[in-house]
Amino acid sequence: MNTGRDEILEIASYYVGTTSHVNRSLVQFDLTEVSDVLRTYVSSSTRPATAFSASLRLSLASANEVPDSYTVEAYPVYVPGALLTTWAAGNGKFGDVPRNSSGVSWAFTQHTGSNNWTSDAIAGETTFYYSSSEVGGGAWYTDTTGYIFNMTQSHTVTSTHDLNINVTTGVLAHYNNAVPNAGFLLKLSGSAEFTAYHNQRQLYLRYFSEKTHTIYPPCLEIKWDDSEYQSGLTTITDPNAVVKVKNNKGEYVDTGKQRFELAVRPKYPTRTFATSSVYLTNYRLPATSYWGLRDENTYEMVIDFDTNFTKVSTSTSSSYFDIYMDGLEPERYYRVLVKTDIGGSTVIVDEDQVFKVVRNG
Repeated sequence: MNTGRDEILEIASYYVGTTSHVNRSLVQFDLTEVSDVLRTYVSSSTRPATAFSASLRLSLASANEVPDSYTVEAYPVYVPGALLTTWAAGNGKFGDVPRNSSGVSWAFTQHTGSNNWTSDAIAGETTFYYSSSEVGGGAWYTDTTGYIFNMTQSHTVTSTHDLNINVTTGVLAHYNNAVPNAGFLLKLSGSAEFTAYHNQRQLYLRYFSEKTHTIYPPCLEIKWDDSEYQSGLTTITDPNAVVKVKNNKGEYVDTGKQRFELAVRPKYPTRTFATSSVYLTNYRLPATSYWGLRDENTYEMVIDFDTNFTKVSTSTSSSYFDIYMDGLEPERYYRVLVKTDIGGSTVIVDEDQVFKVVRNG
């Protein structure tokens, strides 16, 4: 069965009667687009294209019978067959009657009867597995020369159950052609799959797919540190500081990079005898300052504060940060937030700075 056009990706382990069933999902991103991001945005005169962190993010649509804890694993997909480098997406949906057999399924990589999921005997350190008791279920790399693919995320009952798996090693292996880019296979950890019937351990996780009609399609989030911290401005120490974005145009097309500059000053500056207003003197935020973006309608943090990757930079004239508009969903409104430590206090600055991203053409 193929569900390549379905709005939902499913990872599950459950029983029908006394028969164990397992669902796994495949996700693939365009390596040309990923490589372009790494070479165009990440790479610089001081930073190689490989200095990044990558996370595979899927938003939960629903979950049933969630245990106290469980782990989701991600592996680079291995497609057996000398002439094949990837699987066929297919055009099936969950409710198709009769069942759609086009594209990849539990037993085949292409369509029913075409190219079984089996492991080839190839030289080197590359290993891949499929279930010997349930023929098929995908094949994947656990390691290859120079790479160990230990890409997992553990959840507890109190988790949001969204997926946010660090897949940096897998993306690097694809980018460096250490393994062909056939995407990632998502599955429950081995201990949660094919459990004995008497354990009655069941778990259903349903995530929004590329075909979703929501704003939550799967995404590959690439993060890197592009911050700088120059001298020239006085660091603000007043916890009542005024921090404003001074060049928000309110609307941006969904391409390219936009720089947001911050006007920073004490709320009550010290009086001095001068020929210019003290309110025009710009300060810089402390080095422990970070920016974030919140969806204006859902109140979800689209880009959360990150001590490694959303640092506020400082030039000789102002504090600032850069936002890449092509990484945001178009036709949405976003609110700019700043988190900083001033005078021993952690402050979240919200000055009603909202902008919209519109489609370019």
